[in-house]
Amino acid sequence: MKIAVRFPGVASAIAAVALATLPAQARSQDCDRACLEGWLDSYLDALSKHDPSAVELADDVRFTANGQLLAIGDGVWRTFQARGNFEVTVVDVPAQQIAAILTFVEDGPTPAGTGAALAVRLKVEDGRITEIEQREEHSAETFRLMEANGVRPSLTAVLPPEQRLTRAELIATVNGYYSGIQRNDGRGTYPLAEDCHRITSGRIATNNPTPPGETRPDPRTANGPSNQWSCREQFQSGLLHFVSRVRDRRVVAVDEERGLAFALSYFDHFAGDTRTFQTPDGRTVSVGPTYPFTWGISQVFKIEDALIQDIEGLEIEVPFGMTSGWSSWDDAMSDKIFNETGN
Repeated sequence: MKIAVRFPGVASAIAAVALATLPAQARSQDCDRACLEGWLDSYLDALSKHDPSAVELADDVRFTANGQLLAIGDGVWRTFQARGNFEVTVVDVPAQQIAAILTFVEDGPTPAGTGAALAVRLKVEDGRITEIEQREEHSAETFRLMEANGVRPSLTAVLPPEQRLTRAELIATVNGYYSGIQRNDGRGTYPLAEDCHRITSGRIATNNPTPPGETRPDPRTANGPSNQWSCREQFQSGLLHFVSRVRDRRVVAVDEERGLAFALSYFDHFAGDTRTFQTPDGRTVSVGPTYPFTWGISQVFKIEDALIQDIEGLEIEVPFGMTSGWSSWDDAMSDKIFNETGN
């Protein structure tokens, strides 16, 4: 597994070399869980005030939104009104990073504003935020659905020490998920629990009840994937093959205590002839987008016993082939997993 730590400038690279010479314990205890949660609170409070001076930012802080490098004060700094009621957070003390998927109220056509959703990663060094990475979905419907769903208890539950996986095991499990969905053929061994449940942008993507008067699609005979199936059934159907590439796979926060990993990626759909493929039993089907298409996906994975139990995601349609703004071109086009926690 390649360990990728990317810095925006020469000064930061020099600082990184100096930091690497310090004992791991010394580097990991600058800011504990509560401290990092406080940084997220301070950042979101500053957004709501539209005031960058309300939070401690490094002079050379790097800020991107949906892959675009922005100046501090632009973008949602002008439109963020208040936090919503939905928030899933992954706190990574050794990495001094915190990442979250949350809802927020934004400027809109009504006095109360309209809703939106945000995936955000903050890096803290020397008492300052040095990196801000955001993916934003400006959708009142996504806001409504996420708020209505609420946060699943599993995503905040602490695991007994004997059940906790190592950081490397959690990252490998996420990579197994990505590799299983890329050109999915239904023949792999997938790291999915029997009761795995996936929700993306508030939309329930698995285990939906069969509507009255309809018959539940059979994964062995259906011509396209169904949200009535479990995570494992979807993978074993082989009908996700139209996901041509899962790239720029970046794990940016890991919480061993809770069995959580926060990962960012892009799902490319090449379309054209890649839409037609064979199912595990040899049937030929055509399914998937009819034009080149990319999802920018932020996901929190709950992992126990090396199996994914729950997935909470934010899914944004982006220009085909776009990159995160944090990777080199080669890394952005790669389907390797990158551990960006530095540990």
